[in-house]
Amino acid sequence: MNSNGSSTPEAFRPVPRTGVIYVMTEAERLGFRMHHEDWCNLGQGQPDTGELPGAPPRIDDVRIGAFDQDYAPIAGLWELREAIADLYNNMLRRGLPSQYTAENVCISGGGRVSLMRACAAVSQINLGHFLPDYTAYEELLDIFRRFTPIPILLDPERGYRFTTEQLRREILGRGLGALLMSNPCNPTGKLVGGEDLSDWVGIARELDCTLMVDEFYSHYIWSGDNQIESAARYVEDVDRDPVVIFDGLTKNWRYPGWRVTWSIGPKKVIEAITSAGSFLDGGASAPMQRAAVELLDPKIVQAETQALHTAFKEKRDLLVAGLRELGVRFDCEPEGTFYAWGDLSALPESVNTGMSFFKAALEKKVITVPGTFFDVDPGQRRIGRPSRFRHHTRFSYGPDKATMERALERMREIVDSAP
Repeated sequence: MNSNGSSTPEAFRPVPRTGVIYVMTEAERLGFRMHHEDWCNLGQGQPDTGELPGAPPRIDDVRIGAFDQDYAPIAGLWELREAIADLYNNMLRRGLPSQYTAENVCISGGGRVSLMRACAAVSQINLGHFLPDYTAYEELLDIFRRFTPIPILLDPERGYRFTTEQLRREILGRGLGALLMSNPCNPTGKLVGGEDLSDWVGIARELDCTLMVDEFYSHYIWSGDNQIESAARYVEDVDRDPVVIFDGLTKNWRYPGWRVTWSIGPKKVIEAITSAGSFLDGGASAPMQRAAVELLDPKIVQAETQALHTAFKEKRDLLVAGLRELGVRFDCEPEGTFYAWGDLSALPESVNTGMSFFKAALEKKVITVPGTFFDVDPGQRRIGRPSRFRHHTRFSYGPDKATMERALERMREIVDSAP
């Protein structure tokens, strides 16, 4: 016990839980366990991992070869890196003169690990990030002190749209060397796609501001012309354009437990990210990487994407309509991801904040994530001040349809019985 009466040794700081970890921990205190049928988990960012009509058969058996007992290379197995580069070239860059190779790809053991490697490799710059955005960015942007995180506010009144003119002004006015963003955005579901995304890549190229794009939901696209949207589609030179993309099997292939993810970008950047991996995490699992190669076949990817579009679009429409009936409002309907970002301010006062609704929903065995967790605040510089998103909540339609229907029934009971 230290001098402050705490049981934590003085050598360690209290580390806050990310939003999802917080809500899952609170649910576990009330008896929640994964795959417990009595609970409706609209909190955790995990898609339904079971069979979907029209999707390729799920892999439920992984062979471990003799060489898989060894460490995998820090950058990942060469054959998987080649398969990823080929997939991007085949599906997003066909006919373009500049093509990705295995040297443009680095494998990591999870999405946060890939982002952590990149942040560890960033130099002393101003790094912009949007509000709201992915909860885990908060600690990620604080722990590496070499760069300065710069918040950029998105307006609910504008449906979280951010124009190319605004982007140019922020980069020039704040001297941004890089911009970290999820696209489509977790939690709002807002998509920067098509001509807008092409312009963003062009501005990054012109002003030498690196786009660090978290594309883990890039196959869950509900607006625009493309079922899959990626900044890679608009890169001119894969080794010169300052665009680094993060993706993996976690969401778009619905294999979160495999912990196989990747970064793709200019070779020199990938070399730096790989070097960071050598002291941060040591590399991803060899057998899971080897098993992942077959999942990168374009025909398998197309079939999986089509199947999840059919299934998840139906769940999206079900959840959004059901929440609207409860009085939940939306600054923008989800254009991507499997999240609905709801404004609860019109609900009865006892449940019209994200935290009060979360606590009431837990009693009904429904898990949600309060919006304040997405008001990313590295270093807690705004601590004690009210969050712009205190009336918001993120609802996930990742679970199966039956779970969504049960959750809506229980949330109706919460609203109807609220004083």
